[in-house]
Amino acid sequence: MPTLRPALGTTGPAALTLLLGLWGITREDSMWRDEAATWEAAHRSLPELAHLLDRIDVVHGAYYLFMHGVFAFLGDSLLALRLPSVLAMAGAAAALAATARRLSGPRAGLAAGTAFALMPSTQHYAQEGRSYALVAAAVAVATLILVTLMDGRRGRGPTARLWAAYTTALLVAALLNWFSLLALPAHAATVLLAHRRGATRLPSRWLAAASVVVVGALPLVLASRCQARQVAWIRPLTWSTALAPLPLLAVGLLCARLSRRRAGTAAAPRTASAAPVVPVVSVGLPLLAFPVVTLLLVSLVRPLYIDRYVLYADLGLGLLIGAALAGVVRSRRLLTALVLAASAALLPLQLDLRTPQSRVDDVLAPAETVARTSRPGDGVLFIPSWRRDTAEVSPGSFTGLDDLALAESPAASGSLQGRETAPAHIRRAMLRKHRILVVADADDHPGGGRDAVKRRVLVEHFTRCTDTEVRGRRVQGYERGPRCAAPPGVVAPHQPIG
Repeated sequence: MPTLRPALGTTGPAALTLLLGLWGITREDSMWRDEAATWEAAHRSLPELAHLLDRIDVVHGAYYLFMHGVFAFLGDSLLALRLPSVLAMAGAAAALAATARRLSGPRAGLAAGTAFALMPSTQHYAQEGRSYALVAAAVAVATLILVTLMDGRRGRGPTARLWAAYTTALLVAALLNWFSLLALPAHAATVLLAHRRGATRLPSRWLAAASVVVVGALPLVLASRCQARQVAWIRPLTWSTALAPLPLLAVGLLCARLSRRRAGTAAAPRTASAAPVVPVVSVGLPLLAFPVVTLLLVSLVRPLYIDRYVLYADLGLGLLIGAALAGVVRSRRLLTALVLAASAALLPLQLDLRTPQSRVDDVLAPAETVARTSRPGDGVLFIPSWRRDTAEVSPGSFTGLDDLALAESPAASGSLQGRETAPAHIRRAMLRKHRILVVADADDHPGGGRDAVKRRVLVEHFTRCTDTEVRGRRVQGYERGPRCAAPPGVVAPHQPIG
């Protein structure tokens, strides 16, 4: 039984994260727009994918290539889309628990891994077909290796292999999303604190590893800068955005204070032959604060702050919570009771995260509406053109419909939305149709350019007969002339929507 407890301290949080990730993983058969981008890119052939990355989304290229292999191996489904993220988060929880155990003992390991598993952000991105969970897992593994290299209990061991593994883990994280490079300043702070406590050779070796990571990621950073227009949608920093991380930072500081008070007694590992070179605060606090604060400061000059870009900072919060709980809670039964209480308190949020409404929109639901209301030969328009993702992920629902604005498909054009033809051609194509379906955003902004032409022709020559809002998208049906010839379905028969 004593030999089983250390394993349970890491596998327990991993199993909990895995179960929570698999629970409601399809989100009622929904997929939001960012996941649709993954779906589109991963379904393309390798030449088509290279064509896409040459123009956009090179920052996600490694992840798209990985998901291309996942779909080739598992087939395409919502489960296959999200399963890598679930497994990655489970791995991150295990690595975090192992890190906390090395630094603060078995109770801290179990508490840290469990706290991370229960975090709403962990459950949110564990069920999302994007790279953020994989990045968190790679940073968690790198942090565990770094702590192992600093740990006085490790002995000599294969140091070179550990440094190679550390470098590889951080390079993988950077290639998946180079914002993970902001973990390097956090690790640098930890290394410097370890150096002050006697780890004399650590800084030079860490600097060599970090240099390899930066040089390896530099081509991706430079290539993504050429595609900087892709992040033009990020809004300038506001007070509400800047203050949003403060509650988590405050919790982290409180936990750091609690863990420091008990660092010499309750949090010390019973079986340690030597104490860790650095306390848990020196690992957790920089990892929590540095990536978030650095990205916020950068955003004062150029808007880049999105919380998911630094999701891995939650690993630092998990370490601090684990250490604090280990000092306060002496009984496993009490720890179990706290976990159950936290789970019950978070249950409404956990249920909400597993619904389509937890995301901005759902690209699959409007496709069902189109399939139900369309007739062969109808025209279809997407306003804006980015809403063509609905047709890309559900092509069967658009069979027999004429995309009136499309000049070149997304795959052929090296884009996610395709290339649309000239406004005059769009106008002529629309006037040749008796019925047109429009797939748009729920807020249905009129837009400019081609979108303005589409709306103007619809207003001047067509009558809007149906208007169905479904999960953040809108499907509108238009008929040529002043009246609706067919019952519109969602409104009273033969009553145009004014």
